[in-house]
Amino acid sequence: MSDTKQGLNKGLTSYGDEGFSLFLRKAFIKGMGYSDDALDRPIIGIVDTGSGFNACHANVPDLIEAAKRGVLLAGALPVPFPTISIHESFAHPTSMYLRNLMSIDTEEMIRAQPMDAVVLIGGCDKTVPAQSMGAASAGLPAIHLVTGPMLTGSHRGERVGACTDCRRFWARYRAGEVDEGEIAEVNERLVPGAGTCGVMGTASTMALVVEALGMMLPGGATAPAVSADRRRIAEATGALAAEMAAARRVPSQIMTAKAFENALTVLLAIGGSTNGIVHLAAMAGRVGLKLDLDAFDRIGRKVPVLVDLKPSGRNYMEDLHDAGGLPTILRELRDHLHLGCLTVTGRTLGEEIDRAPAGFPQEIVATVADPVYPQGGMAVLRGNLAPDGAIVKQSAATPELLRHRGRAVVFSSVEDMAARVDDPNLDVQADDVLVLQNAGPKGAPGMPEAGYMPIPRKLARQGVKDMVRISDARMSGTASGTIVLHVTPEAAAGGPLALVRDGDMIELDVDGRTLTLDVPPVELERRRSETLVRHHEGSDRGYLKLFLDHVLQADRGCDFDFLVPPVTGTVPAGGETDV
Repeated sequence: MSDTKQGLNKGLTSYGDEGFSLFLRKAFIKGMGYSDDALDRPIIGIVDTGSGFNACHANVPDLIEAAKRGVLLAGALPVPFPTISIHESFAHPTSMYLRNLMSIDTEEMIRAQPMDAVVLIGGCDKTVPAQSMGAASAGLPAIHLVTGPMLTGSHRGERVGACTDCRRFWARYRAGEVDEGEIAEVNERLVPGAGTCGVMGTASTMALVVEALGMMLPGGATAPAVSADRRRIAEATGALAAEMAAARRVPSQIMTAKAFENALTVLLAIGGSTNGIVHLAAMAGRVGLKLDLDAFDRIGRKVPVLVDLKPSGRNYMEDLHDAGGLPTILRELRDHLHLGCLTVTGRTLGEEIDRAPAGFPQEIVATVADPVYPQGGMAVLRGNLAPDGAIVKQSAATPELLRHRGRAVVFSSVEDMAARVDDPNLDVQADDVLVLQNAGPKGAPGMPEAGYMPIPRKLARQGVKDMVRISDARMSGTASGTIVLHVTPEAAAGGPLALVRDGDMIELDVDGRTLTLDVPPVELERRRSETLVRHHEGSDRGYLKLFLDHVLQADRGCDFDFLVPPVTGTVPAGGETDV
């Protein structure tokens, strides 16, 4: 780092007189009751993402206090400060639309305010990648502290939790298997308290992959939000942030190509959210790395799903924590990892695995020899319908549908789908392929989690539980089904998805990694001339204009082009692992 100043002496406000700038700053901070002794210490910023609109972050005040205690015990001065807070269920039109804005807010507040290191308190889906992106760009020592998963609830003797069970019960309600009284009753039980979704959704996925990346206190991903473990992790994180400030250990030293390969390996092994691949692409982009989807897919051929958690399995995050958390997974994956990667502790990933508590018999993390699913949780598809790639979460799909040929039933937008999917006159059969267009980064806008298209009501009431569904949208990490996502280029960017019409035949072959639209090229070109550009009201100003003008496609993480430095390498890094 070029700036050797620390604490209050860093980043002085420009008044044309440095002495006056520091004098004025001290005068105002003393107005909050600080002594000269406190002000002479290194400053550790603590990002406060608490919000009345964010149940996942309801424990943030407790974590701030615990992190502050750790900072103080390490001899530094903790200073909390607010940034944008995004909750998946309270952000319109979608939390993904605001992720880049949160990353900008995080980066600029780190740059603008005097601090020597920063603790990034996040949790709900888009907050952790947004903070990682912002911190990587800011270049200051940074460490993640997640809010942690919620505990499970109970409905009529059945263990339930957000949000795989939310979707399961809602699907049963749509099918007429659950009545109004029971759906209202289960609604009271799905989110029993503070914390992120207690399954392997996006929040849990990002916590685990960020720990695997080396940007979190080892063992910090899985402790429940309301546990004493979570507060002890927060205290230790604060103390470590102070040590990182002294060592000037910055994200670029940790977020290397090999470290991202470790994170991708863990993403596959945990049956993680498909959102994880988009976020990791964006995070890697901030340090000049481009994600190679085909190389990622090759890892998935070798690394199986080991974690028996919903939606790919049966259990919940608190069970994974009780089974030893990420270290249990890393021990099993050891031969697939780059063990020499630096972590926030200053030690390597291999050293941290060796330092972790010893393993013990448990039933949540399987062995490589006897996995939950024989390949990685995700597969990358290509073909004339997805020239730049698409993703399917094969571990959460219906095996019989992983190779399927069917007739397209097309919805031109999220609004069109909402208006027609339950129309009793909709021409749809169980072996058809549902296609959703204009739900990508530009088309929606914001790439909503609309890829989990509902089964048309008339089919749901006939007992149909799954269909092949294809879109340029995302889906929640808590969802399951034979769902092809992130079709790139998206329809609104001129991708072939925009050219699909009702009745076209589409073939999915997950084992062959292909997604094919069976329409002659001449006919596709004819249709292209008829395709209209989707217009968004209000797109002539403000953040919407910025978003539409600059958002990249899913394979580049949907970041803004002006936030991404030139590419200097690829992920996966290639070469042998450190064994």
